[in-house]
Amino acid sequence: MRLVPAPAGSGIVFRRTDLDNFEIPANGRNVAKVSYATSLMRQGVLISTTEHLLSALIGYGVDNVIVEIDNLEVPILDGSSLPYVEAFQSAGIKRQRRRREYLRILKAVEVTEASKDGMKFIGVYPGKGYGIDYRIDFPAPIGSSRFLGDLETGAYADLIAPARTFGFREDEPMLRNMGLIRGADDTCAIIIGGKKVQNGPLRFPDEFVRHKVLDLIGDLALAGRRIQGRVVAERAGHAMHTALVSKLLKDRSAWELAPEFDEESESVSSLHGLGLTPAHA
Repeated sequence: MRLVPAPAGSGIVFRRTDLDNFEIPANGRNVAKVSYATSLMRQGVLISTTEHLLSALIGYGVDNVIVEIDNLEVPILDGSSLPYVEAFQSAGIKRQRRRREYLRILKAVEVTEASKDGMKFIGVYPGKGYGIDYRIDFPAPIGSSRFLGDLETGAYADLIAPARTFGFREDEPMLRNMGLIRGADDTCAIIIGGKKVQNGPLRFPDEFVRHKVLDLIGDLALAGRRIQGRVVAERAGHAMHTALVSKLLKDRSAWELAPEFDEESESVSSLHGLGLTPAHA
């Protein structure tokens, strides 16, 4: 996989180099299968497991980039966004003359879902910054936890990017049958089995909820712009994240494009070219 600079206003675009450079823009119109990961599809061409890379791009402040990839799955690497962020830091970013446009939230948009364990919820509301309030509630050893933060503080690389995805050992055969986690092993995720973490230690005491925030940022990148507002989620996941994007974009009265975040808003950025090699083929 290789990331190359893109002109201002391009957004994030995936390019399948194995299919005549077919391009799939990272936006809500191209959301495809969403369950254990977020996939994009255009005219039958698929890109799967996009959320960690998209999260890293938004978290690091990259607005315009072409992601060249020669297969259907974005590398999972170590299960977090940290390897991407470290690659961005090594390559550097280029500021572009065009001012960044934000998706400024004007009114509440909410999605709820009933489950056997109670209601799941996600909503976005007007507010300054990019506030996130996320709660999770899983069986032991994950348990219940909450993350409160603001992406505009610039702490993504330290507080969110290192948080790894997690999964249950008993789900591994099913995920592989679904075409996911190809080439993955115990170095690519936190593995839970027998009601305990099998490959610790954790990077944070609350690493599980931090990774859900990482996923949220990546999924909401499909709105096409960085959000200005406040997101609240309780026991949500990829399907609800992307459902919120769809509902938000359909309600044109709920948002506006704001050319500046505030008086200190910076120009949009694009990556200098860099290549990323999966840890596992």
